Amino acid sequence: MGKVVASFKIFPSGVEVNLEKLKKTIKQKLPAGVTVYKFEEEPLAFGLKVLIAHIIIPEDIEGEMDKVEDKLKEIEDVSQIQILMVRKVS
Repeated sequence: MGKVVASFKIFPSGVEVNLEKLKKTIKQKLPAGVTVYKFEEEPLAFGLKVLIAHIIIPEDIEGEMDKVEDKLKEIEDVSQIQILMVRKVS
């Protein structure tokens, strides 16, 4: 079973969003079999930080990337997401 790592840039809805709480919410909302490899925080502007989430997704399940994207967009404290990169892992 192959896997891919997808890196998402996740923009919080404002500077008041607790990023630690957002990380926990992201982990809880992901579909079964999908895991977070790691999170990074990057400053954006005016005190706002974005999360970079590196997420491991099974490659053999059709539409799984779309499901992950949809789950991330459903989170209340997320204003938008961008896919930065997708690569295969062994």
